Amino acid sequence: MGVKLPAVLQIDVVSDVVCPWCYIGKRQIEKALAQWQEENPGRTPPGVRWRPFQLNPDMPAGGIPRSAYLQQKFGSPDGGGRFGRVVAAAREVGLELKLDGIKTQPNTLKAHGLIELAAECSRQSELAEAFFQAYFLDGRDLSDDPTLREIAAEVGMTDVMIDAVLTEDRVVQLIAAADAEMREHGVSGVPLFIVGGGEGSRLAVSGAQGSDRLLQAMRQVQAA
Repeated sequence: MGVKLPAVLQIDVVSDVVCPWCYIGKRQIEKALAQWQEENPGRTPPGVRWRPFQLNPDMPAGGIPRSAYLQQKFGSPDGGGRFGRVVAAAREVGLELKLDGIKTQPNTLKAHGLIELAAECSRQSELAEAFFQAYFLDGRDLSDDPTLREIAAEVGMTDVMIDAVLTEDRVVQLIAAADAEMREHGVSGVPLFIVGGGEGSRLAVSGAQGSDRLLQAMRQVQAA
């Protein structure tokens, strides 16, 4: 009888590029993955797959002014002081969010479409990082096609891949369907980390609970 090799872990990260907690969660999963690798030298690292979720699925294609969005959601054009906790949490993982620099609350379907196709060149995590940085640190408009094209090209996506999202409807429609499916399965907030292993074992971690909790989930699934 042959020796049964341990299954490679797979982590699905359900997120939105305009979710500050998702950016924080990205730093936390990166730390957890580094810790896991230290504990498991020589083993194939867990795979990471980014999955789409829209915080605002009804957002107009071109987005709306950030101040109008915050007014509608919180009753104040600056959010009414509600961002102190997330800004503090971001600093704990080395991020200095510049929320005052955000001028447009974008529709994120095309950004998600580009992240989906970036899997073809193994650049999903790099593109997600680039979008997070563009939005939360540089205040760039992720509803703007030239901006999306520039960011995607910088991480190595080809014009053909980018055009498939920005000039055709198929990928965007698939992303909208995937987002709807997430909601049908009860996902109502992000980030959500789904850790999968062999024999169908899976464990979900909801929210940016920290690298220790994510590492614990990875250990649990690995041991199942």
